[in-house]
Amino acid sequence: MTSLVAGGSGYFGHVLVNQLLARGEDVSVFDLVDSTERPADVRFIPGDIRDPDAVAAACAGMDTVYHNIAQLALEKNNELLYSVNRDGTENILRAARDAGARKLVYTSTAAVYGIPRTLPLTADMEPTPDEEYGRAKFEGELCCRQHMAEGFDVAILRPMPIVGSGRLGIYHILFEWIRGGYNVPVLGSGNNRFQFIHAIDFAEACIQAAHKPGSGEYNIGTDRYGTMREMLEELCTAAGTGSRVRSVPMAPAVWGMKLTTLLGLSPLGLFHAQLYGRSVYVDITREKAELDWQPRYSNSEMLLENYEWYLENRERIMADTARTSSRGPLKHGVLNLVKHLL
Repeated sequence: MTSLVAGGSGYFGHVLVNQLLARGEDVSVFDLVDSTERPADVRFIPGDIRDPDAVAAACAGMDTVYHNIAQLALEKNNELLYSVNRDGTENILRAARDAGARKLVYTSTAAVYGIPRTLPLTADMEPTPDEEYGRAKFEGELCCRQHMAEGFDVAILRPMPIVGSGRLGIYHILFEWIRGGYNVPVLGSGNNRFQFIHAIDFAEACIQAAHKPGSGEYNIGTDRYGTMREMLEELCTAAGTGSRVRSVPMAPAVWGMKLTTLLGLSPLGLFHAQLYGRSVYVDITREKAELDWQPRYSNSEMLLENYEWYLENRERIMADTARTSSRGPLKHGVLNLVKHLL
């Protein structure tokens, strides 16, 4: 089995590459830049997903294509959101089909559902994105659906936020606050139920989907999760630094988050402002059955694992300015002031 991991230099792509290698697959990585953590027996193919010729060359001879390249909401560039997440997805779908690939697995996002109207979310619900990142990723899904309708075998997986050792980005802010003993906010009571997925569990779901004949759409999250307050209180207690969870009024906080994001004063995206204080979770009953898959990590287990990894590797992380937004530290912006007010 020859597999191409598009976006294999990123955080999740790296995890997926290692899971595929453990299964004995022949793996190549397609990405803009190489990673110092790429295993020696994995071939690196440099290229931009917006370049059809580069994508076609990368897909040549591949049985399975895992498409994990995405322009993230944190980058706040709408032109790139669509040229990468929509146009790039069309490029790799077309290239994989032309190369005779057996299957393409597309990593989408639960952000395509926007603010949930009904819970739990299920894969047969039509997405209704209400901010640009979710809209751009859903445009990528629509490209997938078109190729499905034309007979190409595609799996769309929508993960809840991915956590695991080495996953930073906005988690870096949380971990720095707790490490320093600062209080952590929840919006309102903090009793909103929120679900994550461990990177290893999501990689296994992707691989299971790749080996399952026939197209499909799947929502992926852990089956052990509780409220935002419970999860953060468990992390603060385990850390033992004196951090406490503090409630802040939801409406003013959301407006403040949106305003500072739009003004470029906050590292957060509108997606975070909309959903941090709301219940968001997916039903994975069908996914477990159809993919023969079972998540291993709970919300609390994956967050604590990542926090402990961060403490062990913090000095190296802070010195490495070349790390991507999902694997490196973020500038706190206005949040550096907020942490002193809680």
